[in-house]
Amino acid sequence: MQKLDYIQFDTGENPGAAVIWLHGLGASGHDFEPVVPELGLPQDASVRFIFPHAPDLPVTINGGIRMPAWYDIKSLELGRTVDKDQLMASADSVAALVEQEIERGVKPERIVIAGFSQGGAVAYELGLSYPKRLAGILALSTYFATADSVTCSEANRDIPISVFHGTHDPMVPEALGQDSVAKLQDMGYSVEYETYPMEHAVCLEEIHAIGRFLRDVLAL
Repeated sequence: MQKLDYIQFDTGENPGAAVIWLHGLGASGHDFEPVVPELGLPQDASVRFIFPHAPDLPVTINGGIRMPAWYDIKSLELGRTVDKDQLMASADSVAALVEQEIERGVKPERIVIAGFSQGGAVAYELGLSYPKRLAGILALSTYFATADSVTCSEANRDIPISVFHGTHDPMVPEALGQDSVAKLQDMGYSVEYETYPMEHAVCLEEIHAIGRFLRDVLAL
């Protein structure tokens, strides 16, 4: 398991809640750092945001070039063919960050796992399998790569899941987001699904909706 470097952004002193937010392929923890002030969280809310940096890996679909990646993507045929061992190793590394927050005094039921694109696939794996109750999963412009292999935790059988996707996404087509929701529902999970007229990105309306989700599941 690789120890992840990360950016930390606390909205107040002694945070009693945390959001661990995973970036997409080729990006970094800096990607979503500017989003925090736009979430519309209460001024007195003290939340710790953790933005990990993915390790550098060779990525097959990009000609084997090394770049920040949570796992290798071997093919885009039939949705995605990914290195699930690497994905699960990344989930384990992020789980270590969850444990770190628990050791710092944040209760697990006040920790949200969020992820964009590749990061969202890791968020699904970690959030559904983590053995302690978590606050919620945010899946942004992503897909459920381990739907056929994830070992679901009873502690998170009713975890709040909010899925956001762009209707014009050329990188991760909306059909993959819809498929993820259908698979989750088939597995018995309740899922909120929202779309926006955008490509592979986030928009201000979506950021505000994410803020509402965080206020709700973290009781802010």
